[in-house]
Amino acid sequence: MSVADAVLPLRFLGSELGLIARRRRNQAGLAVLAAIPVIIAIAVRVSNPSSSGGGEGGPEFISSITGNGFFVALAALAVELQLFLPIAVAAVAGDAIAGEANVGTLRYLLTVPVHRTRLLAVKYVGIVWGAFVAVLTVAITGLGAGLLLFGGGEVTMLSGSTVGMGEALLRLLAICAYLTVCLAALGAIGLFISTLTEQPMGATIAITMLTLTSWILGVIPQIDWLHPYLVTYWWNNFGDLLRDPVAWDPILRGLLSAGAYTLIFLTAAWARFGSRDITS
Repeated sequence: MSVADAVLPLRFLGSELGLIARRRRNQAGLAVLAAIPVIIAIAVRVSNPSSSGGGEGGPEFISSITGNGFFVALAALAVELQLFLPIAVAAVAGDAIAGEANVGTLRYLLTVPVHRTRLLAVKYVGIVWGAFVAVLTVAITGLGAGLLLFGGGEVTMLSGSTVGMGEALLRLLAICAYLTVCLAALGAIGLFISTLTEQPMGATIAITMLTLTSWILGVIPQIDWLHPYLVTYWWNNFGDLLRDPVAWDPILRGLLSAGAYTLIFLTAAWARFGSRDITS
């Protein structure tokens, strides 16, 4: 393999990541994601709730904010995980293939030449990177706003023990990594959907509706046998990374579920895109 052949994939990936970063709608989406933790922190500061005990569930992290601003990041992640973060991933994933086809650049990309498998791989890496940036944006903004308005100090885990801020930050980073893996599974579904259409907005809406449907099905007790197989079911288990010791079983189950969804839908996207006639 020549040096040019080795460098080409990296240049292609760099170009894709740059394109994602430069899109105004993605920049606007990140601004919205960053604004919500600030709104949460200000709202709690103004209302000054008397309760400061920790909770085990998603938005219940809000009740711990007044005791330590660290929990603003967790509360924001829990709130945005229901809709805003999936929409951010859906926007990038829906545009991956359908967007290129819509503006007529897909055929050009494949005549560079770029192998279809390589193109799909680069697009998926871009989706995963976008998911990580989105999650990290929420966490960092929430952490900054929380520490500014409420201060820091030792962090009380969900199990009742306390850890220093340094260890708490490492656990927050682990939470960001876990949620990125979960959202990457949604990104794989989105990439597959993006190969089925030339309308990126339609793909984005379909991915968003699929996510909402999964959340809705997950709260219907009559079909609890189905819940562990839903793409969103294990997402809220990120709180188990804040136990001492860490409750690894639900975390590993969540990673396994995300891995299965990713493998299935990346394979489906490859099979679909590999046999698709490129007309634009």
